Amino acid sequence: MPETLGMEETTELVYRTMLAHPSEGFDRIRELTGLAEADLRTQLNRLSELALVRPAADDPNRMHAVSPQIGMKVLLAERQAELAAAQQQLEDARYAAERIIAEFSQVQDSGNGEIEKLYHLDEIRDRIRLLCAEVKEEVMAFTPDGAQTAANMEAAKPQDAELLRRGVRMRTLYLDSLRNNPPTVAYANWLAEQGGQVRTVPSLPIRMLIMDRATALVPVTRDDSSMGAVVLRGEGILAALCGLFESTWERATPLGSSKAQERDDRGLTPSEAEVLKLLAKGHTDETIAKRVGVSSRTVRRIAADLMDKMDARSRFQAGAQAALRGWITLDDATSTA
Repeated sequence: MPETLGMEETTELVYRTMLAHPSEGFDRIRELTGLAEADLRTQLNRLSELALVRPAADDPNRMHAVSPQIGMKVLLAERQAELAAAQQQLEDARYAAERIIAEFSQVQDSGNGEIEKLYHLDEIRDRIRLLCAEVKEEVMAFTPDGAQTAANMEAAKPQDAELLRRGVRMRTLYLDSLRNNPPTVAYANWLAEQGGQVRTVPSLPIRMLIMDRATALVPVTRDDSSMGAVVLRGEGILAALCGLFESTWERATPLGSSKAQERDDRGLTPSEAEVLKLLAKGHTDETIAKRVGVSSRTVRRIAADLMDKMDARSRFQAGAQAALRGWITLDDATSTA
């Protein structure tokens, strides 16, 4: 938990030791923590940056630990401000990306080479093969699919192996729900062994493939890639889509980590928190299921569990309780992203 506040384990050890021994000087704190002199000075500098220590009033050469009642509130406020800024950046990027996709989803080939419409599934697959053959540096992908079969994963390996053999950096984002899918986990482990990177998030807005930050492939409709796709090459469009990917990647969890199942201070897993947010926006169970990558039945079960947590008899009452508890905000209930 301290790491989420910007404190490493060693930094916390020094802070706790200073709180427990407020009258001790540098040498005694070094003995109590078992740290080398240089390491202790590094940790004291870090605590000073976090405003958790300051020179003692009676001896400027001795550092005094600020009480947790004050220091933790300051850290929490700073962390909340950072998270709010990051969330706003993500929402801005998502809005820009979806606005661009909506604007151009029905457009024919514009003739300027920046937008190209692909109409058939075979045409889309051929273009993906061509893009993979031409990519030189990096592939970034949103894959908001449900559970994959072992056969599908095996079929993807040759192309991915060839990309990695050529030194192409591969970053792929899946849904948290796929952590319980053995073929996906096995494929992700294989990909990591080959040099690729895989992370997961509670939900993904669209399917997306970006090559060398210069070409993107996105579906015309979010829920049915067979309806066609759009190839985008414009500098402004790619900047927005790359920003969306990077923002999502930063808040994603590496597949080998257990953090995707950890509960927040509300007692909710990331998936439960995402379902709550989508319910607040008025999405149907079917839409939420597609966004989160689970069945409609699972969404209903999660919704029922949330109602139990809040002692609510209906979803409406649960929404009201969530708002009263600060579990959702007005933006959660009104945003359509």
